[in-house]
Amino acid sequence: METTNSVEKRSGMLYPMMLIAAIAVIVFSAAGIATMMGWMPSALSVDDPVAKAGAGRARAAASTAASCRDCGVIESIRAVQSQGEGSGLGAIGGAVVGGILGNQVGRGGGRTAATVVGAGAGAYAGHEIEKNVKKSVSYRIRVRMNDGTYRTFYEPAQPAYAVGQKVRVTGQGITAAG
Repeated sequence: METTNSVEKRSGMLYPMMLIAAIAVIVFSAAGIATMMGWMPSALSVDDPVAKAGAGRARAAASTAASCRDCGVIESIRAVQSQGEGSGLGAIGGAVVGGILGNQVGRGGGRTAATVVGAGAGAYAGHEIEKNVKKSVSYRIRVRMNDGTYRTFYEPAQPAYAVGQKVRVTGQGITAAG
């Protein structure tokens, strides 16, 4: 009586799809972490010393107040970050990658459960990464008008104004007062 050993042996590296999926998860995770931590450079970045130098001149100009109904002084400039919207592509991609990774774990019913959990976790992670990649920054400018009221303006790019600078409100937004 001969018994044969039916142990499966896999030689070499992981399957090519598994290797590609693992690399994709690592790259997207690193990009997501770098984005959340603020390590990714921003196209809106400017040199801060220029803004500080302009603030000194703006404060001096604000002390010579002229009567102007449409004029005011910038009280604050704040960056406002808005969360991006997920389109579903991140969730689908994450679910596929998570399902592939989960399918490599366990046997039988455990493998099925790991595949389902991996797909769910991957979908959530992919959706969150997509939202973080699509987030945007706008700038809220608060102006104290000469009559004592406050007006708030939003600009998509960092404004060329400084806190304390005298400005004029026009139909198009705000401009430096001359």
